[in-house]
Amino acid sequence: MIIVAGGSGKRMSASIEKQFLPLGESVVLIETLKMVSKSVPQAEIVLVLPCGREDYWKSLCDKYNCRIAHRLVCGGSERFFSVKAAIDSIRCTSGKALVAIHDGVRPFADKQIFDDCFEKAAECGAAVACCDCIDSVRYRNKSIDRSEVKLVQTPQCFELSLLQKAYAQTYNPTFTDDASVVESLGTEIALVEGKRENIKLTKPFDFVIAESLINGKLN
Repeated sequence: MIIVAGGSGKRMSASIEKQFLPLGESVVLIETLKMVSKSVPQAEIVLVLPCGREDYWKSLCDKYNCRIAHRLVCGGSERFFSVKAAIDSIRCTSGKALVAIHDGVRPFADKQIFDDCFEKAAECGAAVACCDCIDSVRYRNKSIDRSEVKLVQTPQCFELSLLQKAYAQTYNPTFTDDASVVESLGTEIALVEGKRENIKLTKPFDFVIAESLINGKLN
């Protein structure tokens, strides 16, 4: 299990990275780590952090009494390099082993989404969570059939050997997520149903929604 939290959070315009911002009773990344540990309790967790933030992260774990086992990996300048570093750190020798990659700022996934992704990836090698688009969609000045559009989320699950082959490629700016990297090999990506509440905390308004979701769970 790889949790990617190596971003700088520029779109939040906050003084610290968005994964370290307060949420509920702790911070975003701890809430995500707790959710992942609960959803996939048997998984070995590799956590990718921005380089130089390891001590700060450890201080947050101490502050909020987070004792969930995980290994730290230093992230890169792009998501591609962060995920590659995590893949390179995996000690498993079975190429058929399944690896899930999840955004550190998606604390509202759940066991069902992970189970479905792992099950589908076991069948075909690559599976990602996604949701239907409920809004009307346009490309430039042309309307698009929204039934043909999917909103891609994480987790994204793959066979380890497939990930290793995909991330041996040269970085391309068109790689926006792990599925796009794997798909560039010609591999078909299976889709599984995600959930609308599995939001990625990117903008300030996302945190308004997140606090509402957290408060609902706490109550």
